[in-house]
Amino acid sequence: MSLDLHQVRKDAYALYDQLIAWRRDLHKHPELGFEERRTATIIAEHLTSLGLHVQTGVARTGVVALLEGSQEGPTLLLRFDMDALPVEEENDVPYRSEYPGRMHACGHDGHVAIGLATATLLVRYREHLRGRVKFVFQPAEEGMGGALRMIQEGVLENPKPDWAFGLHLWNPIPVGKVVVQSGPLMAAAGRFDIDVVGRGGHGAQPHLTVDALVTAAHIVTGLQTIVSRNVDPLESLVLTVGELHSGSAFNIIPGQATLRGTMRTFNMNTMHMAQARLRSLAEGVAQAYGARADVRTEVIAPPVINDEQATRVVRRAAEAIVGPENIVTIKPVMVSEDMAEFLTRVPGCFFLVGARNEEKGIVYGHHHPRFDIDEDALPIGAALMTATALLAGQNGGERKE
Repeated sequence: MSLDLHQVRKDAYALYDQLIAWRRDLHKHPELGFEERRTATIIAEHLTSLGLHVQTGVARTGVVALLEGSQEGPTLLLRFDMDALPVEEENDVPYRSEYPGRMHACGHDGHVAIGLATATLLVRYREHLRGRVKFVFQPAEEGMGGALRMIQEGVLENPKPDWAFGLHLWNPIPVGKVVVQSGPLMAAAGRFDIDVVGRGGHGAQPHLTVDALVTAAHIVTGLQTIVSRNVDPLESLVLTVGELHSGSAFNIIPGQATLRGTMRTFNMNTMHMAQARLRSLAEGVAQAYGARADVRTEVIAPPVINDEQATRVVRRAAEAIVGPENIVTIKPVMVSEDMAEFLTRVPGCFFLVGARNEEKGIVYGHHHPRFDIDEDALPIGAALMTATALLAGQNGGERKE
């Protein structure tokens, strides 16, 4: 029997009610990074019921399962993230978060539901599956290094994937549209922390102090020159100071100040240059004002860069599932995604599934307390991921070296 991707789409929509039930249950019970124990239990129980070999406790709460196809072919890694955010939900919906100060404000609840549906569908379509699929349900995507920790614990071994695929429900674009494009899609993310140490004193006696707040203010101003004077104008770098903490009273000159911020770029050489310049500039400004700057920097995630051949496979799937007219491209965005950790080691494609619907009032961006998704995106995501896995092992879909 030949593979019918239109039937795959129908089968995904047949799971619509189950997809919503999964997603809403997870939305009501959000769990933060490395704490996704209830979520992991639900995932493991369903995958086990499908007859898959399931491994739990990977990177503390991650779940990995393996599905063997009916014929030889490539090994595919399909990744779905699980964690929520420390955000107080403001939506008045039946599935509102039951945990104060926590909500699924980025769509990862939907990603888990899509992953469970994809596993369900691929088991049904096992006779069409060439190779094997490694399902990776990842904890702690939100800046906590969950992907890297899973890699360190061997998720890319036994068997080693030939391709990696992932998706993200994406509210900037309407439901029914998908973004499938090769090359850079999301930026690398870095973090910096700067502690300025001076000497505090009375606000009326500045000559007896080393003002950490004034020093920090000049550091903030100076950091902007990294973008304007150290980066090739044809390259991109965002440098944002998001926190500045200093002082305790109106008439006291503070002896300490703390700055925290982020850097975003598509070029890791630019990232490393910016880290070096930030350190040099902060330490130099502090020294000029008689203070000291202790600087810490780290790379949270590399850029998401999609492999051209893997992207062609996803595009073929998208043409069948949503139609060529609903495949769109966007300018690369400066947000980051640690799916990039997999894509720097395994060629693959990360694609975006539209989840916005203005008629339903679903217009708020990711990480907003009123974020929500149009649940009509769920079967689209499941159908796309299932079709991608099936096509990746078919003639014309196998990777050519």
